[in-house]
Amino acid sequence: MSLTSQLPTSRREICTRCLRPVSACICQWITATSSKVELIILQHPLEQHHAKGSARLLHLSVANSQLHIAEKFETEFLQSILFATEKTTLLLYPKRSEGQSGVVESPPLDHQCLALPDQLRLIVLDGTWRKSRKMLYQNPLLQSLARLALNDMPDSQYRIRKAHRPDQLSTLEATCQALMLLENNSEKYQPLLAAFDGFIRQQQSLYVIPG
Repeated sequence: MSLTSQLPTSRREICTRCLRPVSACICQWITATSSKVELIILQHPLEQHHAKGSARLLHLSVANSQLHIAEKFETEFLQSILFATEKTTLLLYPKRSEGQSGVVESPPLDHQCLALPDQLRLIVLDGTWRKSRKMLYQNPLLQSLARLALNDMPDSQYRIRKAHRPDQLSTLEATCQALMLLENNSEKYQPLLAAFDGFIRQQQSLYVIPG
């Protein structure tokens, strides 16, 4: 499946850009950001209209990024986006993961390829850990990808959704950290992270979430 722009069923007026009710529109937080690394976000369907989700803000902010929605993708479609060009495709995910068939380790990462960020394609799974694991195991092509794992990350500012650990980042935060690493540029994504903080404050005010 490709990016779907279906509006949620509602009588409320919907913003056609961020797909949220106009009263909760997040377009003010969209921050134009260029990335040397090609970014593709694969979103679990249950996250598509989640009010606290960060993937759409990420997609609307990062130029030329892609957002595709499904739990299980057609193999031919997934192959077409993972290997569209001869770029090296990486999956942002821990290197070891557990599923119904036991522990699966990813193929080794060729660190030489990291020196050329414009020749990299980063795949990001948007969903809870449980949902992202299910996406991983229902799409064998994803298991074939070398993985980029984030270590020693700062505490998440994602105060509006429950996390298992303080360093369990939102999709937007994790992606920004990954792109900083791959591009060796920590300043470039700070405006987007600052906008994300504004997005969080907005959600807290809308949904009366304790700070």
